Amino acid sequence: MKNTRANGETIEMLYRRHSSALVLFAAAMTGDRARAQDAVHQVFARLLAQGGIGHAMAAKAYLFACVRNAILNEAKARRREVALDAGAAWFDPPDRDYAAELRLRQALAALDDAQREVTVLHVWGELTFAEIGEVLGVSPNTAASRYRYALARLREAMCATEGCHAEP
Repeated sequence: MKNTRANGETIEMLYRRHSSALVLFAAAMTGDRARAQDAVHQVFARLLAQGGIGHAMAAKAYLFACVRNAILNEAKARRREVALDAGAAWFDPPDRDYAAELRLRQALAALDDAQREVTVLHVWGELTFAEIGEVLGVSPNTAASRYRYALARLREAMCATEGCHAEP
């Protein structure tokens, strides 16, 4: 226990001494101060989880190398991300009604995040409410009620533009 506390104190001392320079270095690499701070915090969190620097001879150089690697790994992960075109079709019906499709996409975008997540996971992901609850960390009943509220809002949005009155 004492060794863990000593390692924590050592890491805290290293953070206080070098974090400003590490953030400046990371910001120069990323061009984004928030990403730079995230990389530095990630490195120190990992050091705390591992119990210290351990075998490193020059702690300062080791910290700069860790921050550099964290930024490079994050950049590599970002390159794999693909932005979705907001106008791209999510489904391809045989007799495509472009206006209705656009209204549906707009109505989905207008849902709050929790309702949209549940709707997409249930309709397009074909997950049960129990599975959705597990993914989102909520009860199946909460997932089902979010879906029910989302359907009601989607129904209102679609019928408002078409001048209909739909019963649930």
